[in-house]
Amino acid sequence: MHKARSMMTWAIVSLCVIVLITLPVNLQTQLIASIVVVAIMAIIKGLKAQGTWRLIALAFGTSIVLRYVYWRTTNTLPPVNQPENFIPGLLLYLAEMYSVAMLALSLFIVATPLPSRPSRASKEERFPHVDVFVPSYNEDSHLLANTLAAAKAMDYPPERLHVWLLDDGGTLQKRNSTKLLEAQAAVARHDELKKLCEDLDVRYLTRDRNEHAKAGNLNNGMRYSSGELIAVFDADHAPARDFLLETVGYFDDDPKLFLVQTPHFFINPDPLERNLKTFEKMPSENEMFYGIIQRGLDKWNAAFFCGSAAVLSRRALESQGGFSGISITEDCETALALHSDGWNSIYVDKPLIAGLQPATFASFIGQRSRWAQGMMQILRFRFPLLKRGLTLPQRLCYMSSTLFWLFPFPRTIFLFAPLFYLFFDLEIFTASGGEFLAYTLAYMLVNLMMQNYLYGSFRWPWISELYEYVQTVHLLPAVVSVMLNPRKPTFKVTAKDESIALSRLSEISRPFFVIFAVQLVALAVTIYRIYAEPYKADVTLVVGGWNVVNLIMAGCALGVVSERGERAASRRVRVNRRCEFGVNGKWYTASIEDVSVHGARLHVFNKQLDPMVIGTEGEIRFQPHSGASIETLPLIVRNIQPSGEVLAVGCQYVPKNALDHRLIADLMFANSDQWTQFQQARRHNPGLIRGTIWFLGLALYQTSRGLVYLFRSMRPEREREHQVAKAGNL
Repeated sequence: MHKARSMMTWAIVSLCVIVLITLPVNLQTQLIASIVVVAIMAIIKGLKAQGTWRLIALAFGTSIVLRYVYWRTTNTLPPVNQPENFIPGLLLYLAEMYSVAMLALSLFIVATPLPSRPSRASKEERFPHVDVFVPSYNEDSHLLANTLAAAKAMDYPPERLHVWLLDDGGTLQKRNSTKLLEAQAAVARHDELKKLCEDLDVRYLTRDRNEHAKAGNLNNGMRYSSGELIAVFDADHAPARDFLLETVGYFDDDPKLFLVQTPHFFINPDPLERNLKTFEKMPSENEMFYGIIQRGLDKWNAAFFCGSAAVLSRRALESQGGFSGISITEDCETALALHSDGWNSIYVDKPLIAGLQPATFASFIGQRSRWAQGMMQILRFRFPLLKRGLTLPQRLCYMSSTLFWLFPFPRTIFLFAPLFYLFFDLEIFTASGGEFLAYTLAYMLVNLMMQNYLYGSFRWPWISELYEYVQTVHLLPAVVSVMLNPRKPTFKVTAKDESIALSRLSEISRPFFVIFAVQLVALAVTIYRIYAEPYKADVTLVVGGWNVVNLIMAGCALGVVSERGERAASRRVRVNRRCEFGVNGKWYTASIEDVSVHGARLHVFNKQLDPMVIGTEGEIRFQPHSGASIETLPLIVRNIQPSGEVLAVGCQYVPKNALDHRLIADLMFANSDQWTQFQQARRHNPGLIRGTIWFLGLALYQTSRGLVYLFRSMRPEREREHQVAKAGNL
């Protein structure tokens, strides 16, 4: 009876929605309705109403979106007998419907995400054996030393913690290569990392051949280990001390749990954040995924493995033959296989690792190309919508995650659609200026408001569009290639711990300047056509305005591909820890103000400090987070700056043994609370209006900065070398 009543209610509501969407109204009524809906949404947002009111606001926005879809489908497509208009018009329509579908999936996933789980670090009662896998291919030994030392220092019974370095850069295949230099490098790496592992009391493991990339490397690790749980950290992902305490206990709560995933927190900015200088004040791109989307996926038991910063059940993995390796994104593919077999996952929304992300724009695009191609392979080989064993919500969640990477197609169409009209006078969107205002503009505004509702404090207005635009130019051919040949892509390791000594244009920046130039010409054509064809001024203004939005985005992208030079080799993190600074046999009271993986900045408080010179050897002694006795770390003084009553001393670590690496890891990575505090400091919602004004200012400045870089790159080589360093100040 209850089920029948629910079905009846659903049918009545659905009928009412259909009637509302298809109700024929005149243009004035539609315009008034759009204004009323926007006003209601703005009032609810202004009052910061949550819960049911949030859903009401999203429902109002959905009504405008559906009205637009109905109008767009029934009134705006060009006639089929005009193929020059109909074909590009249909492509534009399909691009818009893709955006609507992705919005619908987003609403389903994140309209009411799960709240963050409370900490359970102090509630552990059982401590299962845990194998920690750190897969590596070509990473520097110092980078690996920090990660391995941090993993070894996790707060967990040492007899139950087994850390493994899985080295795919020193395989027998590489050491016996017919290429002499490659073979010598592999032998040297093999010997160096074996010694490092011995010093750190970590197990070193390699294999005969490099097969099935990262998935094969992890499966090889499973063959030689036996821990009940497996923690996976990328080579540049160092865990905090409480990582295992915050994660392993969930496996006791649910015998069918295969995964506890935690966020990927990065201590360095990505190329957009670095070149736009937004890292300190704006949430990072990945925070929208880890801060909102993963919690939404978790609600539907669809949070998936992200390749690192996770703990997995060996029993679950062995039930599927280990990590999946058909695609080059073994993480999501493995989670899909286990979810479809009835296993469960959990997402813990607390940053418990600190990692590095690509520093150059080219490496950033290489990483995203691999993600996009891997997701397309999953879509092609696993097709989540029809995957047997998944629940309907899980199917929708995985379809959202894979279909997202089709965004280069609609973004390309949105970029070029205005040009069809401005350059070739093609009518691919049959509507008047008034209809654009009542339907299209209202839809775009409501769409922006809904995105702000869903992701406000995690993604500022227009930033998603910028990220998608700068990726589209190079991801489009990558996605097309995997569609044509889904088995062609191979796993490529993302470069780690890069730095840019001098300011320069990215080596893959040229297409962005070409697109910007074309859109500038289109702006001139818009102005000309308004005066030359006043009878079509309303439509020309609308299309020209669309092109101006694209021009603003393209201009901002010029700043993205203008790489700023960095003096520091690595990102510094504020810590503020008490210590003592020793030099020339004397000890002085000091504090550690900030640290990096290479060095630290100290404030020395004793005015009686003996004179020092650059290169002076010194030490700091401090108490590790583990609570152990005070330890000493050797340093070299690299710079000295008087600062009021204290002396600021910049130091470089001089690690001499395994203990030194553990102390560096303790300074840099041990305290997970510092990552949470840093994220929270950036999370505020500027709102749609202020956020738009801020983005316009950013775009204007970055356009000018990009053009300056371009003109400087055209100068003769000697003059460019003399001037290029100055560009880093822009």
